[in-house]
Amino acid sequence: MSAEVLPISAEHPDPKMIRYAAGWLNRGAVIAIPTDTLYALAADPVNLAAIDQIFRVKGRPETRALPILISSLEHAAILAKELPDNFFKLAEACWPGPLTIVVDASNRLPLKVTANTKRVALRWPKNEIVTRLIQELGVPLTGTSANLSGSPTCASGDEVFRQLGDRIPLILDSGETQGIMPSTIVELRGEQWCIGREGALPSDDIRDALDGDEGVLA
Repeated sequence: MSAEVLPISAEHPDPKMIRYAAGWLNRGAVIAIPTDTLYALAADPVNLAAIDQIFRVKGRPETRALPILISSLEHAAILAKELPDNFFKLAEACWPGPLTIVVDASNRLPLKVTANTKRVALRWPKNEIVTRLIQELGVPLTGTSANLSGSPTCASGDEVFRQLGDRIPLILDSGETQGIMPSTIVELRGEQWCIGREGALPSDDIRDALDGDEGVLA
């Protein structure tokens, strides 16, 4: 069965469409949604059956952790074990936006989500569809890229359908995303940090947010 492709406004998403998509998520489904960078696979991060399904959909090794999309600092505080000062500097300067921050995970997340690393990758995208879905569902969402593992990432609903149309029930299609690159990843351990992946947010913005601090992880 092919995925239902549901056109939706990026700026003013229809509440009925948001509720419809949230219904799939509540039932443990994995769906594709747009973010401010690329399309992502969304699921309830504490539903182990849904997490298993993400790995099957992508053909992704379970040794790779799943990033989590949030819409508030309160979500971060719940999902993280402890948030260092540098986290708040980055969050204030760069969120919502194309930045993923990796910190120690709290016990609220299943170990499978963290790939047994006890670390969690958090991102607050600048995207109204993501924000409304999280509000409707009442929990954050997974945010791994919506593509087959090893295949190109997807910047449109059409691209998602070509790769995953026979593997997921629903694609929320807001057209092409504004981003052509994934989010930048910053790893934090206490007040030490390093850039784990160059991405849509320039490295200079990271350094500016951290006041030029050179407490870089080895």
